[in-house]
Amino acid sequence: MFKRLLYLLEVYLLTVAAFVLAKVGFMCYHAGSQDFALTDVLDVVGHGMTLDLSMSLYILSVPFLCMAASIWYPKERVFRHILRPFYAVIAVAMALAFVADTSLYEFWQFKLEASCLQYLETPTEAMASVTTGYLLLRLLAIGLIAGCLTFAYWCIPLQLPAVSRRILASIAALIAIPLIVIGIRGGLGESTTNVGQVYYSQNQFLNHAAVNPVFSFFSSLEKTSTNVVYHFMDDAESQRIVEEYYDTRSTDTDTLLTTRRPNVIIILLESCGSVFTEVGGNPDVTPNLNRLMREGVYFAHCYGNTWRTDRGTLCTWSGYPSFPTMSVMKMPAKSRTMPSIALSLQREGYQTSYLYGGDINFTNMRGYLVGCGFEQLTWKDDYSSEEQRSAQWGVRDDITFKTLFEQASAAAQPFLIGYSTLSSHQPWDVPIHHFDDEKLNAFYYLDQCVGKFIQQLRQSPLWQNTLVVMLPDHGILYQDLTESDPLLNQIPMIWTGGAVRQPRRIETICNQTDLPATLLGQLGIAHDDFAFSRDVLSKSYSKPFAIHTYDDGVTMIDSASFINYDFISNKMVSQRGPGCDALLHRAKAILQAASEDLDKR
Repeated sequence: MFKRLLYLLEVYLLTVAAFVLAKVGFMCYHAGSQDFALTDVLDVVGHGMTLDLSMSLYILSVPFLCMAASIWYPKERVFRHILRPFYAVIAVAMALAFVADTSLYEFWQFKLEASCLQYLETPTEAMASVTTGYLLLRLLAIGLIAGCLTFAYWCIPLQLPAVSRRILASIAALIAIPLIVIGIRGGLGESTTNVGQVYYSQNQFLNHAAVNPVFSFFSSLEKTSTNVVYHFMDDAESQRIVEEYYDTRSTDTDTLLTTRRPNVIIILLESCGSVFTEVGGNPDVTPNLNRLMREGVYFAHCYGNTWRTDRGTLCTWSGYPSFPTMSVMKMPAKSRTMPSIALSLQREGYQTSYLYGGDINFTNMRGYLVGCGFEQLTWKDDYSSEEQRSAQWGVRDDITFKTLFEQASAAAQPFLIGYSTLSSHQPWDVPIHHFDDEKLNAFYYLDQCVGKFIQQLRQSPLWQNTLVVMLPDHGILYQDLTESDPLLNQIPMIWTGGAVRQPRRIETICNQTDLPATLLGQLGIAHDDFAFSRDVLSKSYSKPFAIHTYDDGVTMIDSASFINYDFISNKMVSQRGPGCDALLHRAKAILQAASEDLDKR
């Protein structure tokens, strides 16, 4: 059994070594066009190792199954005939990935992805931009790398002596299966292995260099299969509707702030829909938020675009719509093309950072945040072991709110800090017991954390020149609420801080995607690149509505009507008010235009 284990270990280490050497080769090839130091090579290898280890375990699966079978049938010749062709195929696939990734990067500036397959439909056009010599050199490189890898795999000695204790060896092999699966998925945490987890630098080249090209390809292949392009009408019709209802101008904008360059803190309140405030008949659950609604600027009819954190986060920061069956954040090739509040403020001299007490690798969150302009990320691993275990999802909100205040106090001004809370999430494990209802109790705890933070900030010198924007990432199902009830997706958006001129209540219907245009409009910063975000305070915002998507469905509301439509059955689940057919037509036009925009990115 020892020789079988040694064989598997050698195959695994050889595969990992090949991926590491590919990273070094990738960086050496691009050394002339990219700025990096020798120490960056070590950083890239270190940060990218998790993907290399995971992908190597995928490849090891077939040799492992062969070694397990050989416990009962130890015929070296049979398994050599199985494994040698397998290694040859793997070697060719890896060589293709390495050479294609390295070569295409200078044209695409992103890692190898399944999108390259579409160019094989028109190979003549795809090859038109390169010379025959260029292609021949790449083919030669693929052959050399594949040959060397195949030879290296074949040279690993395969010895399959008879096993005296077959039952015990088989049990050991069965036990190893879940260990391999855990290794492939990247541990037992909430997040599985994903491209974004190796992102660590503001230099995107270093992030890309750290990504395993084989993993990137297969990961994008999965995501590409979910990239749905909706088509309900002529493109010209959908585009006409979007242009009519999404005006990117800020015209005679109503002024809410005392300064054009305040410090900005944007807090995403996990799941804290309006149902948990006095609007939903729960004044005792969030007394601090209710008070801040009256003391600051309260957008009384704001609606979330989605039902998941990864989608709501991108909707908020990039002002980009959500889709029923796909998450843009999970698509690295798409999410990195998004505009963002952070990038816009960074260009104006703002220092940018993001704080989250959970696993920031979850759903490619790290990759998205780094790509959209956040220079510093603080997450669960930056806390002590005890703090990391303070809640099921990571570090408790009272601890991270303390970090938020400390970071704001120490930051160079002007600054932008993004912060996502997490304790108001199932399993609702919070350190207080105020309500018997565990959900109400969790939101009461969140509200207490908010109140303490605002009070602390109010007493500091920062308050006078700081704007704090609070809004949930999405709402949640509670008691009898369904998608047919607008209250489910109504969310409180509150602007407070010393930079707010005076208390206001904004009655206009809007979406969380309207935050970028509205905020940048207040700061006098152009927001034309936010094609699906509207300045709610602009005179050009004359046709208010809000759209929300959920799994295979869409809801939409304006001042007169509300609809809930299911795409699986292609039926209206509920509707009220006049003009529901026109509202549905508009919703379909927006989904079509947004999905086509995404498809082109």
